[in-house]
Amino acid sequence: MSAIDLAVIGGSGLYGMTDLRDVEEVVVDTPFGPPSDAIILGTLHGRRVAFLPRHGRGHVHTPTTVPYHANIYALKTLGVRYVIAVSACGSLREAFEPGHVVIPSQLFDFTKLRSSSFFGTDLVAHVSAGDPFSAEFSTILYDAVAHVGGTVHQGGTFITIEGPRFSTRGESHTFRRWGMDIIGMTTSPEAYLALEAEMAYACMAHITDYDVWHETEDDVTVEMVVRTLLKNTALAQAAIAHIVQTMDSWAGEFAAHNALKDAIFTDPKRISAEARARVGVIADRYLPPS
Repeated sequence: MSAIDLAVIGGSGLYGMTDLRDVEEVVVDTPFGPPSDAIILGTLHGRRVAFLPRHGRGHVHTPTTVPYHANIYALKTLGVRYVIAVSACGSLREAFEPGHVVIPSQLFDFTKLRSSSFFGTDLVAHVSAGDPFSAEFSTILYDAVAHVGGTVHQGGTFITIEGPRFSTRGESHTFRRWGMDIIGMTTSPEAYLALEAEMAYACMAHITDYDVWHETEDDVTVEMVVRTLLKNTALAQAAIAHIVQTMDSWAGEFAAHNALKDAIFTDPKRISAEARARVGVIADRYLPPS
């Protein structure tokens, strides 16, 4: 199988594009178990693209139980270098209205139950995560959403909460005082794992609600989230198609593609066979021959 440069992680409806051809499903085994679902491959405007339903088809995984490590590892196995993460989120700012899209530049991890690294005992790495989203790819994604007519904002801090419940009013007001701009449940640890896998990761965050802080708007509900996402599916698909069509003009070596350089601290002589097997394709190019 030839390498797949671009992947989209998001809802299962994203790959229902009329221009997607030669669609097939592939099952990828990983040291972290199976991904959320089979990966859908298709040809879009002459390029093979991978689509991965984050929660599985039928939405069977909670934000906490999404197999983030397996998902990113599987995409790395396919050769993916660029990841578009499509996410639903709440707005913590008046100007970010439901129906708008935000391309965040920063991430605040407020989850409590998730592992955020591929690395561990016998193989330790400290990746610089000052800029967890790929600045280069985020600009490309912003331009694509604007090009297809979306109301889009560039920049902002995305706080990830554990879920699956929505915020209390006290939490929502606190997050606003902290300077957070949008809120969701799945971007951490997905963005950090993509960075360790040396993928350029950018997030297309679709505003579905005002969380529960807004005094004149209804509190967030599942029905509200689903309704807005369905409206925005065509927008997301159009932006993805534009990115694929223009790939020859923007694809290149971004900072994220060398994120692991100088990050591995463990003495090579102390790296166990089990640890090497665990990270596999993630760190192979930085490890001495076994």
